Amino acid sequence: MASGVRIELTAIDCPNPRELAEFYGRLLGWQTIKGREDFLALYDDDGVAQLGFQRVQDYQPPTWPEGPRPQMLHLDLRVADLDAEHERTLACGAVALGEVQGTTKEGFRVYADPAGHPFCLIVD
Repeated sequence: MASGVRIELTAIDCPNPRELAEFYGRLLGWQTIKGREDFLALYDDDGVAQLGFQRVQDYQPPTWPEGPRPQMLHLDLRVADLDAEHERTLACGAVALGEVQGTTKEGFRVYADPAGHPFCLIVD
């Protein structure tokens, strides 16, 4: 039986919602950002809000892979070509957090967004 509940979007804490919304917009190729400066939503090409970015005072980024502030959630983003997307991801403003796990044909790589949240590019 289907539930009457659905996910509206995934909200990400950060110090600067505009910066993070624009980063993920560049990375995912989505252009539409709406909301208030303390909470912005990024919409996909179909006009559906996918990610939210909310300002948190005294924000502290997660420490990855371990430490006093563990990550609570991360995004896995599927790509066809890990090498090509690696360069584009860095150009968008991400930081690589390690080497490729597995191979560039069947693996993944971990990055941090501008607010320090880990995310992965995973080979399609």
